[in-house]
Amino acid sequence: MRTTLRISRAAVVFSAIGALALTGCSDDGGSGKGKPEKSSGNGKGGSSSVALPKLDGEKLSVAAVWTGAEQANFVKVLKEFENRTGATVTFVPAQDPIVNFLGTKIAGGQPPDVAMIPQVGAIQQAAQKKWAKPVGPEAKAQLDKNYSKVWQDLGTVDGTQYGVYFKAANKSLIWYNAKAFENAGASEPKTWKDFLATAETVSASGVTPVSVGGADGWTLTDWFENIYLSQAGPEKYDQLAQHKIKWTDPSVKDALTTLAQLFGKPSLIAGGADGALQTEFPASVTQTFTGGDQPKAAMVYEGDFVAVNIAQTKAKIGTDAKVFPFPAVGAESPVVTGGDAAVALKDGKGAQALLTWLASTDAARIMAEQGGFISPNKALDAAAYPNEVQRTMAKALISAGDAVRFDMSDQAPQSFGGTPGKGEWKTLQDFLKNPKDIAGTQAKLESDAAKAYKS
Repeated sequence: MRTTLRISRAAVVFSAIGALALTGCSDDGGSGKGKPEKSSGNGKGGSSSVALPKLDGEKLSVAAVWTGAEQANFVKVLKEFENRTGATVTFVPAQDPIVNFLGTKIAGGQPPDVAMIPQVGAIQQAAQKKWAKPVGPEAKAQLDKNYSKVWQDLGTVDGTQYGVYFKAANKSLIWYNAKAFENAGASEPKTWKDFLATAETVSASGVTPVSVGGADGWTLTDWFENIYLSQAGPEKYDQLAQHKIKWTDPSVKDALTTLAQLFGKPSLIAGGADGALQTEFPASVTQTFTGGDQPKAAMVYEGDFVAVNIAQTKAKIGTDAKVFPFPAVGAESPVVTGGDAAVALKDGKGAQALLTWLASTDAARIMAEQGGFISPNKALDAAAYPNEVQRTMAKALISAGDAVRFDMSDQAPQSFGGTPGKGEWKTLQDFLKNPKDIAGTQAKLESDAAKAYKS
C-alpha cells in the first residue's frame, strides 16, 4: 500500500498552518490523574465529555508520521490523556509508508499500542494482516455520538470498526490572491458557473485567473474528483472509486465536459496548457501569491496543504491569501477528504482508552485550539479553531456530513491512481493538453483502470 503524495502533504500542512495562525489557547496545566470530571483541555473549564479509566503506572506508545509543530500539538493531546488517567504515553516517530514501518515493529515484537494511519487502504491492510484490534464499546460510543456515519465507515473493515479518525484534511478549496480579486472587482463564487464568470472578470483586469500545477498529475485527479462528486453525487462517486461502473460511463463524460470548460480556455490558465504542464504544484501556489498586484495567477485549487507553499511567499493567510470552498457543480459543493485514523495494535485497556480519548470532543478541542488542524468530530464547536480560515475549512467539512468522500485516486490501485507518467495521472495530463478528446480520454482511463483493478 502506497503512501500518497497528497495525504503526506496533508499531514505536513497542519504544522504550517499552525505556524501561520494565531494560537487560541495555552497549556494551563492538568486536572489531576484519573479525574475526568475536570479537564484542562476542554477549552472552557467545564466538565469532561468523556470518562476514562485509571491507568496509573501503565506505559503506552503512539506511532505517527507527524513532525514539528503538528507532533508537538498532538503530544499536548497525549499529555492531557496522561493527566486524566495516570498512564505514561510515548510518541514514536514513524516513517512512510507507515504500513512497512509497523510491519518491522510487529516482526520485532515491539508494535506501538496505537498507530495513526493516514490511508483507508492501510487500515484495511492492517486488519487483513490481523495487526489491528477492533474498537471497543467505549470508543464506539464516542464515535456514534461525535462522528457522521461516513467517518465511521472509513475506519470499518468487513463490518468491524478498527479506526478512529482523529484528523481530517479538506481537499476541496480554492485559494485566491485577495488583492487581485479586489482590483478586478471579483467576489467569491459559489457555483461552477459563477467560478467561470469570476475567472473571466479577473482575466479582464489583466491577471490570468487560474494556476494549475499540471506537471504533477495528482492535482488533475483532484480537479476531476471534486467536479465528479458534486455533479454525479456520492453514490456514483463510490461506484467509480471501486470500478463498479466504467470510466466510459456518461457521468464521467459529463465531468470531463465540465472540466474542459476551464481546461479548454488557455487564456484562463497561467501559461496556457503547455505552461501548466510544466508547472509543478509548489510553483502553482507560489506564483499565485508573488508579484504584488500582478501575480501570474489569481487563484489556485488544492487542499489545506497549500498553506505550506504560501508560507514560502510574503503573503499572509487570511489577508493576502484567502480561501473559498470548491464551487458547486451540482446541487452542493463537494468535499473530498483525507485523514489520519487511530488504530489499536495491542489488546488491553490502555490502547482502548486512547481510542476513546481520541474519539472525544475534548481531545479534538485541544488540538484544534493549537491551530493547524481540522477535526471530523461534528460535536466540536467551530469556535475552538483559532482563525476564520480554519473555521471555514472545518465548517465545510462538517456540513458535508455523509456526503464527504475520501480521495478517489487514493482508493485506487497505485498503478492507476498514483504513478507518475501512468494511469489516471498521465491520461489527465493528456486531457489538459487536448480537452476536446473526451471520448479518447474516457477510453484510455477505462483501459488502464481495467488492468489495474484486474476486472
